[in-house]
Amino acid sequence: MTKGGMESVELFTSEGKGRGLKAQKEFLPGDVIFAEPAYAAVVFDSLTHVICHTCFKRQERLHRCGQCKFAHYCDRTCQRAAWLEHKQECAALKRHGKAPPENVRLAARILWRVEREGSGLAEGCLVSIDDLQNHVESFSEEEKKELRVDVESFLEFWPPQSQQFGIQFISHIFGVISCNGFTLSDQRGLQAVGVGIFPNLCQANHDCWPNCTVIFNNGKIELRALSKISAGEELNVSYVDFLSLSEERRRQLKKQYYFDCTCEHCQKHIKDDLMLAVKAGESKPSAEAVKEVVQLSKDTLEKINKARMEGLYHEVVKLCRECLKKQEAVLGDTNIYLLKILSIASEVLSYLQMFEEAADYAKRMVDGYLKIYHPNNAQLGMALMRAGVTHWHAGLIEAGHGLICKAYAILLITHGPSHPITKDLEVMRVQTEMELRMFQQNEFMYYKMREAALKNQKITVMPEPSNETSPSLFHKKE
Repeated sequence: MTKGGMESVELFTSEGKGRGLKAQKEFLPGDVIFAEPAYAAVVFDSLTHVICHTCFKRQERLHRCGQCKFAHYCDRTCQRAAWLEHKQECAALKRHGKAPPENVRLAARILWRVEREGSGLAEGCLVSIDDLQNHVESFSEEEKKELRVDVESFLEFWPPQSQQFGIQFISHIFGVISCNGFTLSDQRGLQAVGVGIFPNLCQANHDCWPNCTVIFNNGKIELRALSKISAGEELNVSYVDFLSLSEERRRQLKKQYYFDCTCEHCQKHIKDDLMLAVKAGESKPSAEAVKEVVQLSKDTLEKINKARMEGLYHEVVKLCRECLKKQEAVLGDTNIYLLKILSIASEVLSYLQMFEEAADYAKRMVDGYLKIYHPNNAQLGMALMRAGVTHWHAGLIEAGHGLICKAYAILLITHGPSHPITKDLEVMRVQTEMELRMFQQNEFMYYKMREAALKNQKITVMPEPSNETSPSLFHKKE
């Protein structure tokens, strides 16, 4: 079955997985398989005043809706584009007196669209809202309790003049949001800013080593090929970051998405040996020494999170240095606990403008990532970009340019040339290439010119460190 812009994919029943998507033709790495607008989407509660409620871009100054005083937009164009979806929401917000939580707002937007169009197949959708998985029957007692609270909040918010839906259907919608809510990122893809429902994307099954990736670009999600895909081959994406042991990924997938992962990487524990690597050679550490350092790493990560929450970045650096000293004698270069500390240390040191030390840690981090991640993984591309920028700031222009080029090659596939972060990276690549040529011609003059030009630099440091990881594929309510 195909419909409106989905001609290149087919909906099918996958044995042991339920519905799935497969390719109707061959795709090459970087090809857009389909682009899908949200069936409904909302900005996160904490960002409603800084993110446009239509295009989900971050802007310094936004126009506020004059009626409800809640919705914010880039300009009148975005405001007019949103009116069909916001009209009933606007009246409900004024009547209710305050905005309900994001999942209640999203459920309301979904049901207002059902009220307008019915719950059958929407234009361009392969499945209806009715037919999306909700997994309510698999909810834990705590999740069922939260569901009841959500339904009560929804009923308080839902206007009496709107179409009234049964408790079972409202619960179904909240289950759909819980299992299928897709995380929307800002225009540069660096921060999660909202959540939406994309019925076609929901049909793509999980694989820890997928052949596709998903990116939010210019108001739509794009399903993009990571590798060559043959006609008839199943399309899959990864619901979780690969940088965890297979058992931990399986546990996370079971808890959040209610299925047991049977992908090849989980069944054969592929890459687990790298992520658990210890020092090799004659001085191989004992099992007890490894256990001790792993526990120290876990304890340190908890202390680091607390220090970061309090903005104590010099304390974070101290904790990282102490932990790395113990790790380096015991853990291998690809051990996940070593990589986690290296990542935090490089990010925080960059923020503190201690670039030479940050560059050293960043290089070791990406060297480990390159051995673990899929070669076209978006997380790997972003890590290479950050490492390249850090090396540039440290004056390591040749290494910095090389890392930025590697990042650009990956992001061309995962994000595409029109994505803002890829455009930013292209500017960096051209700039560092020009500087590298100057450096090779006259090193002394290059550093003199660099020193003078730094006041007007185009490449900037990363923003203040936060405890947020890169946006995950599907949004799960905390």
